[in-house]
Amino acid sequence: MKNYILVKEKIDKILIRLAFEIAERNTGESQIILAGIMENGLVIAQKLQLLLTGVFKGQIEVMGITVDDKRHPGKIILSREKDFNHAVVVVVDDVANSGKTMLYALKPFLQYHPAKIQTLALVDRTHKTFPVHTDYVGYAVATTLQEHIFVEVENGHISGAWLE
Repeated sequence: MKNYILVKEKIDKILIRLAFEIAERNTGESQIILAGIMENGLVIAQKLQLLLTGVFKGQIEVMGITVDDKRHPGKIILSREKDFNHAVVVVVDDVANSGKTMLYALKPFLQYHPAKIQTLALVDRTHKTFPVHTDYVGYAVATTLQEHIFVEVENGHISGAWLE
């Protein structure tokens, strides 16, 4: 039996709130790039793009980031090449654990001069071991180091998050 900490209805409300927060913090900007860490972060970024369309007046793009932080942490692959100069980049992940994946995911954007780089996690855990601050937090939860959080995605929809 899964110990759900978030169900679909709650996640949908959280994503609406996050879209409004992103729009509010980036008033006056012309472009937001939602860079979702594969796989679940990309699904969240796609949902946010749809929600932002109604509240942000500028251009909104989504791209994927592949990070193999266990075997090849220095090799970060973007789903496409892009000039990130003067854009707002929001790196999106499903769960922020230690901060390691998010930190590696920032690497390709540092070669440019973006207007801002921000981070977003649907679920943020409280024990970071890397110096990454999550700018947008869907749900913060205190866990032990032995516990794990899983975000379920079914057919391109976020259906829940559970603790093990």
